[in-house]
Amino acid sequence: MGTDVWGFEAQAIDGKRVKLDRYKGKVLLIVNTASQCGFTPQFDGLQVLWQAYQDRGLVVLGFPSNEFGGQDPGANDEIASFCRLNYGVSFPMMAKIEVNGSGAHPLYRWLTQEAPGMLGTQAIKWNFTKFLIGRDGKTIKRYAPKDEPAKLTHDIEAALAA
Repeated sequence: MGTDVWGFEAQAIDGKRVKLDRYKGKVLLIVNTASQCGFTPQFDGLQVLWQAYQDRGLVVLGFPSNEFGGQDPGANDEIASFCRLNYGVSFPMMAKIEVNGSGAHPLYRWLTQEAPGMLGTQAIKWNFTKFLIGRDGKTIKRYAPKDEPAKLTHDIEAALAA
């Protein structure tokens, strides 16, 4: 696996291929999302971060996943429309992926190796686990699902200033 995030690619929610190196030099906040989760209202906070910091170089990337309690069962177009209509999401959303196990997206295999969770576990425990990536493409920090987006502002500002 690579040493930075720029070597990975994903599929946008509209089906187009996205090479992450298109964001080279920006700070990324990568989040596995779900439309029917207790943490789903965090879409509001993620959108606030995106609006506040996108001009300074922050990109929020949402990766829907249906792995936890089947909380994102819809098709990609349904997820996109739900996020837009209910939370005004305008940050880039990717196609639905798996984040754990043998079917995990390569980006998530890399992220969990680079930034293990509590007690060194690599598995993603629930929706809205967040990874902050610096302008150099290296992982800065992993945040738990319960960490509200607003609590990340200090770390985001530090990453943008670096």
